[in-house]
Amino acid sequence: MVVVILEFRIDRRSGVPAFQQIVQQTKQALRLGVLVPGDRLPTAKEVSEISAVNPNTTLKAYRELEREGLVEPRPGQGTFVRRSLARPQTGTDSPLYGELVAWMSKAGEAGLEQEDVAALVASAMEKQYGEMTTSARSTGE
Repeated sequence: MVVVILEFRIDRRSGVPAFQQIVQQTKQALRLGVLVPGDRLPTAKEVSEISAVNPNTTLKAYRELEREGLVEPRPGQGTFVRRSLARPQTGTDSPLYGELVAWMSKAGEAGLEQEDVAALVASAMEKQYGEMTTSARSTGE
């Protein structure tokens, strides 16, 4: 059993509920291959201690991930990753990731701030993939 130390970054000013941020960040870790099937997620108590989130909030997020078939609780052992969302081209060791990091570096050198980069990326994604879905728009995904 592998225990992955995943630190959730909760932005209380974002307007996105904390449980939804945990779901989003877990999915991101699954897409990037940071979490793989068999990994144990941090316990609700561990998340509470590190991220100052109520344990019930973490449990709500884990229930949502379970409902989606991504994790499974094992009584007395914890919550484990059931399936990955990773694709070979989405890993941090992929050529696309390297190109994106290089682009981000150029954007920083050009004086763009994080919000500027986020706006450009959102615009490019919308152009490439079409209108954002209502779900993605409301959850910030």
